[in-house]
Amino acid sequence: MERLNVFIDGYIAENPQNRCFWWDGSWFDLAFLKSLADSAEKTLAASGFSEGQRLVVLMPNNPMILALSLAAWRLGGSICPLNVKSGIPSLVGTLSLLEPFAVVTSEETRQEIGRTLEEQGWPHVTCHPMGPLPAFTGRPGTPEERDLAVIFSTSGTTGAPKAVPLSHGNIRSNCEACLKALKPLRPGDVFLNVLPNFHSFGFTTATLLPLFSRAAQAIVPSFMPPHNTLAAIEAASANVVILVPTMLSFLLGLLERGGKRLQGVKILVTGGDRYNALLDEKAEALIGVGVLEGYGITECSPVLSANGDYGTRKLGTAGEFLDGFSWQLRGEGGAVLHAEENENPRNGEGVLWVRGPSVTKGYFRVTEDGAARFDGGWFNTGDYVRVEDGRIRILDRVTDIIIVGGFNVYPQEVEAVLQNHPAVQTAVVVGVPHPVSGEIPKAYILKKPGAEASALGIIRYCKEKLAHFKVPRSVEFTDSLPLSATGKVLRRVLRERERAGH
Repeated sequence: MERLNVFIDGYIAENPQNRCFWWDGSWFDLAFLKSLADSAEKTLAASGFSEGQRLVVLMPNNPMILALSLAAWRLGGSICPLNVKSGIPSLVGTLSLLEPFAVVTSEETRQEIGRTLEEQGWPHVTCHPMGPLPAFTGRPGTPEERDLAVIFSTSGTTGAPKAVPLSHGNIRSNCEACLKALKPLRPGDVFLNVLPNFHSFGFTTATLLPLFSRAAQAIVPSFMPPHNTLAAIEAASANVVILVPTMLSFLLGLLERGGKRLQGVKILVTGGDRYNALLDEKAEALIGVGVLEGYGITECSPVLSANGDYGTRKLGTAGEFLDGFSWQLRGEGGAVLHAEENENPRNGEGVLWVRGPSVTKGYFRVTEDGAARFDGGWFNTGDYVRVEDGRIRILDRVTDIIIVGGFNVYPQEVEAVLQNHPAVQTAVVVGVPHPVSGEIPKAYILKKPGAEASALGIIRYCKEKLAHFKVPRSVEFTDSLPLSATGKVLRRVLRERERAGH
């Protein structure tokens, strides 16, 4: 499959005057992106960057991330966007694994990580969001395959950092499948690019997909504070808005408090975490459209499924599998319970395994996790799902399932009930150790502003709507929840707190 840089350079050559990106209040065309990439390529080549090398980027969303990616790909290397907020120990471990040629920072991230880079001896250079890339001297590492395009860092299901290498073919096949699935997309659309580019969801769907759909993008460094994101949507007339559910909740709250309604949005997409379907009515009222929910995982480049248009969407599901993916549902021990080719209609429940051109071949220079996650071309997503007539309904992460006296409790089912309580803004349910039952459910609750509720009242409410073993035995009201950099609730952190307490 054609490399990403060949496709992008071809698109630029044919349409140099097309709008490419909005940044800090101004629009820039494809010819300007080419000038940024040309300059970065010249500097990288002069520094000794060559085929098979890896360039780490530690920067908030900005135009240079795309320009540096294009430059590195032209030279046969790869790009590795990392999250500076992941913590020094995690970054040190990831950088040691990646063995980068150099690290590119912004002025802000240099202040956070610069001293560590110096101490560890990694070559680094600080770059302005609009370039140019200053001259520097890199340090070649062990070369990798030329087809390697991007390496993402992911915590996986265990919390131990891993690196996911994606080829040009992986990412291009996913972009093309997304373009085919999202039927309302048209040339000239304007994507909101606010999802962090160090995550595959943001890099693929908000940075590269606009180029494949011949659209433009409004680049915003960070979603927080939300009013800056709202201002960017309005100023750039972004009509394709892609957010994780937590971001959407913040945006809806901001609009509601301000008595505002967004104009011109035609596609609102969420993924990356569970979406509360109760928000859909509010989204239609304040943004003008409901949500097209999708599902993905970094190892799949990342999008696996999506509700492709408003006429066929089914709320509560993550839509149909994208073209190119085959699926199996497996039980304990890896036995295949249901498989796409055997199901008519396509229904079943189990742990989702997939294969296809968007799936990575394995983790970067790591083999310990291979047997559990990769099997003859099949990849274990780690998600327990139900397939309903070809549509995916995510029940839970396998590691999140609570086993109460031998019965499976799916936190999302309990959370869906809790979300209907008039005082509850957000609910998260985790399993806590119990000497008799093994585990019992516990609910963490964020109340709506000004709302009143008691733990006993919440438990009584659940008893009216859930089987006894599914009812939370304890409720903790909290002002905040641990979130990942992409806004996903870190259940693992809550479970670890509970286990430490026991």
